[in-house]
Amino acid sequence: MTNAKVLYTAKTHTTGGREHGASRSSDGHLDIKLSTPGTAGVGTNPEQLFAAGWSACFEGAMALVARKMKITLPADLAIDAEVDLNLSDAGFFLGARLNVSLPGLEPEVAKALVNAAHQTCPYSKLTRNNIDVAINLVLNGTITAAGVYPASQPDQRAA
Repeated sequence: MTNAKVLYTAKTHTTGGREHGASRSSDGHLDIKLSTPGTAGVGTNPEQLFAAGWSACFEGAMALVARKMKITLPADLAIDAEVDLNLSDAGFFLGARLNVSLPGLEPEVAKALVNAAHQTCPYSKLTRNNIDVAINLVLNGTITAAGVYPASQPDQRAA
């Protein structure tokens, strides 16, 4: 990517890690307390932050793809992101699901849109071949798989 142009650089300062930490962005827009997932801590955790960031970015990628495909996105589009923090004998690893609700779109159009967005979204590119990912469509209250993208190496969890 020698011709890449940096569009934005996010800068944060984090202290204390996930147990009793805090993170603040250089512009002050983000100022949060951190805590371990599943505890009574008062802060958020990195998995929630990743889920929020990915789902927001993915929605932006869908908007870009929809314009190219000449599709109007439904006003009530929603993405429920789920990021799993897993532990195996080899250590910690992540898995993730995006449940994309596109009310009113035909299933085949919705599936094509979601799969194209997964090829476009920078967060999706980051996860590709690194963690197990499922992109699901939620149409009329029913979840169907739009795409399942396993990590490229089954033993990646050992890293």
